[in-house]
Amino acid sequence: MADAESRYARARHEKGTAVSDTPTSPGEEDADGSIEPNPTAEHPTTPAPAPAPAPEPLLEPEPEPEPASAKPRRKKGPIIAIVLLAVGLAAVAGVLTFALVQLDKAFVLIEEQQRELDEQRDLIDQKETFSQSATELMSTAAQFDGLPFSTMVNPNTLETLIQSGWTHRWNSAALERASTNVDEETARLAALIAEAEEQKASNGTGTHFEKVTDRLGQGFISTSLTDTDEICEQDVWGCVGGDDPYTIHYDHAETRAEPFMNNTIREGVAYHEYAHVLQFTNPAQTEKALTAFDGDWETMADCFALTYLDGWKLDHTIWVSSYEYWEVSVGYGYTCNSEQRKVIREWRESLGYQHEPISQ
Repeated sequence: MADAESRYARARHEKGTAVSDTPTSPGEEDADGSIEPNPTAEHPTTPAPAPAPAPEPLLEPEPEPEPASAKPRRKKGPIIAIVLLAVGLAAVAGVLTFALVQLDKAFVLIEEQQRELDEQRDLIDQKETFSQSATELMSTAAQFDGLPFSTMVNPNTLETLIQSGWTHRWNSAALERASTNVDEETARLAALIAEAEEQKASNGTGTHFEKVTDRLGQGFISTSLTDTDEICEQDVWGCVGGDDPYTIHYDHAETRAEPFMNNTIREGVAYHEYAHVLQFTNPAQTEKALTAFDGDWETMADCFALTYLDGWKLDHTIWVSSYEYWEVSVGYGYTCNSEQRKVIREWRESLGYQHEPISQ
């Protein structure tokens, strides 16, 4: 009501009507001479209500202007999307990088495993190759069984070569070299066999010396007709050098010039020289046997000829006509006794290569 009265007072004021704010008693005159109705009169009147003031229009508040210096505000939606996209791309890149690293590790592992497999295959191949080479070597060496030349086939060499396969069983390159060494020894022995076969099949010099030498040496001993005075450095009919113990040198020209020379004497000379071959090619056994001859190689060689050549003797009477003969002494003038001949037989039986299997 206070608000309504205030609005009413303002409305009256706006119409220019003077209204006294001081209330008057009923029936009294106002200052202008008008009489207020008396509410207690017989016919009281109810004053008409003053019209309600018109509602003031509601005005929307005007937006406050932004400061002139303020920058325009950006929308946050696209920025968030870009950030999320960048984060997503970074995550994808990380996953791809991790996958590539793992893939690279897998390739490295595969290559390593493949390399190991290749090495194992190569090692297996090398072992098979070595086994074949070793078998061929032993088969070739067996053909020398019983030959009286110890230095021609050395059992220690064979054992070393065969054992190298076990020594290098985990090293492919070393095993390959071992196979090569085995093959080289096989080739050497095979060449000796081929040369011996050829030597036995022919008599290159056409002499009785070579005929006897080939029979005794089974083709492994060569015959050389030369000036023995130069090679042997002494006036002899034959000799054997320690630097080449598988060759017997005969002074064929001198022996042919002698009027008393015959095949019997030539054969005795060949036996004597062949004994020197056995001495050189079996040094350990020879050293032991020499004690029975006071260390004299020549008397031992003479005893070998006396022991193994039937009818041989050191002194000969050679008739060159019905009335002419020669007294010929061959050797070094000592005829060995039975005990010494027994030593010679034992020595000869102990010589040479005895083939035995060798395991890896």
